[in-house]
Amino acid sequence: MTDMSPVEHDSGPAGDDFRSGFVTLFGRPNVGKSTILNAMLREKVTITSDKAQTTRNQVRGVLSTDAFQLVFVDTPGVGKPRSELGKRLNATANEANNDVDVVCFVIDARTGYGRGDAFLAERLDPARTVVVLNKVDGMKPAAIAEQLTKVADLGALAYFPVSGRTGDGIDRLVEFLASQLPLGPRWYPSAQRRDMPEARWVAELVREQLLRMTRQEVPHSVATRVTDWEETEKGPHIRVEILVERTSQKGIVIGKAGEVLKAVGTNVRTQLPPGSFLELVVSVDKDWHHDPAAIERLGY
Repeated sequence: MTDMSPVEHDSGPAGDDFRSGFVTLFGRPNVGKSTILNAMLREKVTITSDKAQTTRNQVRGVLSTDAFQLVFVDTPGVGKPRSELGKRLNATANEANNDVDVVCFVIDARTGYGRGDAFLAERLDPARTVVVLNKVDGMKPAAIAEQLTKVADLGALAYFPVSGRTGDGIDRLVEFLASQLPLGPRWYPSAQRRDMPEARWVAELVREQLLRMTRQEVPHSVATRVTDWEETEKGPHIRVEILVERTSQKGIVIGKAGEVLKAVGTNVRTQLPPGSFLELVVSVDKDWHHDPAAIERLGY
């Protein structure tokens, strides 16, 4: 699990009135937390897909201006765990709510506020919670108002209907979050947008493409990790291992005549520096997401 304790970076002076702090994005799976984070930073700092458990670690994104620095912590969606990995992801998400300045409680406006949301709301401190009603694009004002009425009794600091996909409402949300920050230093250099090692980022890009291309039974069984990174004159030579749980899944990930793996590599390379060489290999690690040792080894 990620240590939430901030470590001040040598990132230049900040004025006496400079504000900084940490904001967690928290909610059920598939409510759009990662999409909101990318929209707030106007840059891709975390992968997205329509599959549950896309986010498996605490992912930090940094938004800096001359007046403030917001450090966002994207978390795994919290749901009923069906494996050891699911238990680990829930613990990671819940842990991220400790020692932060604001919690953005993200709710899917289209599915509405349900029992799962209510269960999570019981764990939150209303005095530092902002309700973010996501996916309002295309909804009628009356329908949005109905959903906001359902969550009004939570007593949160504020309520924001937004669309992470289109960006509607995102600027107002950021402005409010910045107003809630305490006086503090720059925790990260102003130009930095994400706090993730490059090797993990490349592995995540590979997993994102696999989530988008493979069938329902595969995504939860896939893990990725960089096993070799060699700098060359032309660019980095990166080897990424793709782990699945069964031999049948290996065939799905590779695809007929290697077409799936080839498409994954092609799409990931467009997001890497010019000259990068990406090698993808697929291995079977039986029932890894039920094995605490394997989960720990993979960094979840």
